[in-house]
Amino acid sequence: MKRLILLALPLLALQVQAQKPEDTEFYKPVPPKVTPGHTFSDAPSDAFILFDGKNLDQWVSVKDNTKPAQWTVADGAFTVKKGTGNIQTKKSFLNYQLHLEWKIPANITGTGQVRGNSGLFLASTGGGDSGYELQILDNYNNDTYVNGQAGSIYKQFIPLATANKKPGEWQTYDVIWTAPTFNTDGSLKSPARVTAFFNGVLVQNNITLEGPTQYIGKASYKKAHGATPIKLQDHGDPSEPISFRNIWIREL
Repeated sequence: MKRLILLALPLLALQVQAQKPEDTEFYKPVPPKVTPGHTFSDAPSDAFILFDGKNLDQWVSVKDNTKPAQWTVADGAFTVKKGTGNIQTKKSFLNYQLHLEWKIPANITGTGQVRGNSGLFLASTGGGDSGYELQILDNYNNDTYVNGQAGSIYKQFIPLATANKKPGEWQTYDVIWTAPTFNTDGSLKSPARVTAFFNGVLVQNNITLEGPTQYIGKASYKKAHGATPIKLQDHGDPSEPISFRNIWIREL
């Protein structure tokens, strides 16, 4: 047995010597060329613009998808018009990279969940607040339950850090969304996953979602879906309305 091992060693050495660096060098497929924006927040060349500072042509009312979004556009941003309801994109998406900027007004009032509350629904699965929500809230000096603060996947995952800017300053979300997939019988095949940066700080690290957002009770996957719109929330609390700008998306 020892002699066989000794004989095999030179053969193994020859095989290692026969390998070349180019054996593990690949030239195809060639990645597509993308021209980055001038700054980190600027849209790259292959992005689809969801809000360009001029109009809400890419958005509709959630209450009635045949009607345009009723929120107010001014000075390169748009602001929640209280009482008009949630808005969502005309277009539906599966997997994507999303950039969105939002601002809590400097004169914000209220406490807890009634202080600048809104939500970015990464996939809108129906009317109202149906879908998967990344929370928007003023938590600069405002305490609430930690899985309901800004940067949380609402009622599921607390953020890895609290990265809020003070009211009156623009804040950013950069999100990687991997949509859930379902078997032909409607059962879950693979759950949704989210990576999110809040003002450049990693707050959700490729987490696996337990299901769509559930205000009461534990989240779970109950209904299969494919591509969905992205939704923004008119929360309905009495605090001053928040604003959004510079929203773009790259489908993955």
